Amino acid sequence: MPETRHTAANANVDPAEVERFAHIASEWWDPLGKFGPLHRLSPARMTYLRDRLARHFGRTLPAAKPLDGLRILDIGCGGGLVAEPLSRLGALVTGIDPASDNIEAARTHAVISGLDIDYRTATAEEIAARDEQFDAVLCLEVVEHVPDPAGFIGLAAGLVRPGGLLVASTINRTMKAWLLAIVGAEYVLRWLPAGTHRWDRFVTPDEMRRHMVAAGLSDIGFEGLVYDPLRDVWSLSTDTDVNYFGSAAKPLGG
Repeated sequence: MPETRHTAANANVDPAEVERFAHIASEWWDPLGKFGPLHRLSPARMTYLRDRLARHFGRTLPAAKPLDGLRILDIGCGGGLVAEPLSRLGALVTGIDPASDNIEAARTHAVISGLDIDYRTATAEEIAARDEQFDAVLCLEVVEHVPDPAGFIGLAAGLVRPGGLLVASTINRTMKAWLLAIVGAEYVLRWLPAGTHRWDRFVTPDEMRRHMVAAGLSDIGFEGLVYDPLRDVWSLSTDTDVNYFGSAAKPLGG
């Protein structure tokens, strides 16, 4: 793919990270391929997103389409593993990714699935330049790949409409996370290509909270995501030592 140059439109995008995921874009929808861990993660992740969004926007659960009509931006959407189930829950999803190969894979699969999703090869900076805002903005497994997490959270918060919600998921910067998310996942289990993660870019919940407060957000909360190797199952937890979600609301006057 063409070289990604640092401009005002992609100042917080790491070209090496874009190239890393673009190189394996054709494997997004193979549950036994390189993105298999994300497929196994999906039930717990989608439960969190559905319930958190429904609670914030006063939607009733259970319901066939609890997110009906909500405009949701999925930053770093990859091949659409989150965008598609959100669309099935009734959301009007815009998925953006700086890697055109990822967007091509996402668009192709959406057509096959009969889903209408607005996929764009774009950065969050480019969306912000168009003054677009959304009911909810998602930054899932993205924060640990950007050079400036604080700036990224501030940018993402600006894309949330007043009264809306920002949801991020990332990896805590702990020794336990280094052992499980890097040594275990990349070098022992081979779930991910070696070098996928950099420990120095992991973000602690305290740091995430500070970034969200600095971005003018409130009602901040965290929830952990843990893996049970014996059952090969991910589940939501109070344990945020490794993987966790962080959510924050934008005040109506914001």
